[in-house]
Amino acid sequence: MTLQELYVEIGGDYAEVRGRLPSDKFIQKFVLKFVDDKSYELLLSSLEQGNGEEAFRAAHTIKGMCQNLGFTMLMDSSSQLTEALRGGSLTPEAGPLAEKVKADYEKTVGAIRAFQEGLAT
Repeated sequence: MTLQELYVEIGGDYAEVRGRLPSDKFIQKFVLKFVDDKSYELLLSSLEQGNGEEAFRAAHTIKGMCQNLGFTMLMDSSSQLTEALRGGSLTPEAGPLAEKVKADYEKTVGAIRAFQEGLAT
């Protein structure tokens, strides 16, 4: 899988990112680092504990990373969740929006790992 194919699979905007970042090698470096970021785990644990403020911060961080990396699909869902959590309270719509983030995150990370495995071969 190429970097461009990865972006297609995850509903990303490769052309936009390529216009901002200097090379595929640079983009690849940060794409691969995405899977090691702990913001998603913080989001899940914060939601489980009912901590709306921490959940907001985690969702906002995910949104920002996705915006910088051109992960459009996950950026959109995490942005909606961020807005639902704005103010630090767990709103009724936060649960379904968190499920959408979870699905988009798993798809994104799964594709990145497949891309990473292809680099090793």
